Amino acid sequence: MIIAGGPAIITGYFTHSFWKSVVVFAIGLIVGFLVFNYFLRRFIYRKIKLIYKNIHRLNTEHISSPSYRQDPIASVSAEVSNWAQERRDEIALLKKQETFRREFIGNVSHELKTPIFQVQGYIHTLLDGALDDPKVNYMFLEKAAKSADRLVELVNDLTSISQLESGDIQLNYQKFNIRNLIVEVFEELDLSANKKKTKLGFKETSEKNLKVYADKSRIKQVITNLVMNGIKYGRENGQILCAVYDMDKNILVEIADDGEGIPKESIPRLFERFYRVEKSRTRDAGGSGLGLSIVKHIVEAHGQSINVRSKEGKGTTFTFTLQKTK
Repeated sequence: MIIAGGPAIITGYFTHSFWKSVVVFAIGLIVGFLVFNYFLRRFIYRKIKLIYKNIHRLNTEHISSPSYRQDPIASVSAEVSNWAQERRDEIALLKKQETFRREFIGNVSHELKTPIFQVQGYIHTLLDGALDDPKVNYMFLEKAAKSADRLVELVNDLTSISQLESGDIQLNYQKFNIRNLIVEVFEELDLSANKKKTKLGFKETSEKNLKVYADKSRIKQVITNLVMNGIKYGRENGQILCAVYDMDKNILVEIADDGEGIPKESIPRLFERFYRVEKSRTRDAGGSGLGLSIVKHIVEAHGQSINVRSKEGKGTTFTFTLQKTK
């Protein structure tokens, strides 16, 4: 028996079955993909969690465990990248500090070694017979005493700069006339200046009755170091002129010499500990090599700043500020 429209019905049936199968297959594929993705993400999450546990031991403050709901790959990539950058910065800082520590210890050892060996040499020479020679025994004792004084100066400066850097030192603020303090320093250094035939004075433009609010003994140390620096490295028959100026809220203190000046390339390093513009000449002039570094720390401890300008053959000028008061 032949059914009317049989081929069309059969074709429709198979077409309907085909699309039904396609839909079922698609749904199954999507469900399978979602299930697979779910378990894959769980697997990756567990593996990443192990990485985070290791990282967490080294960087508990900066890296947090990724949220399971977030994309774990992107999250861990960003976190590990940040962690690696922080480690690089820390390593670079540690290397810089290690280099600084090594140079500092080397400089201290060298500076201490020189006066110690000198004292040792003079004493052994005296013990070997020079003590009985009246022509040399006093001279050797005098040289040994100078070397011992330099050693004490170095130790005192090291103690000062250590206290200043660590913040252990307390500033005793008071009001005082800054010009009068400079005059006091001039009087104390008059003998040293006369030996070098250096004149100490004030610029005509300097103001007289200006008061500052600072630690008087520490600022005296700053001025003494700067003036003494000018005497040591200035030329004979030269001059050191100081000035104080009203800068509204602050007072500007200026100390200038007419010495040989400082090479341009040395100025950025001038306040570094033990840095010497001319190593042999500076060491022969005496000093610990810490004076300008101490000056900078004292001024900055007051919340102020110090600057230097210099021209070879013309001289050097140091300027620093202090808080003005009435």
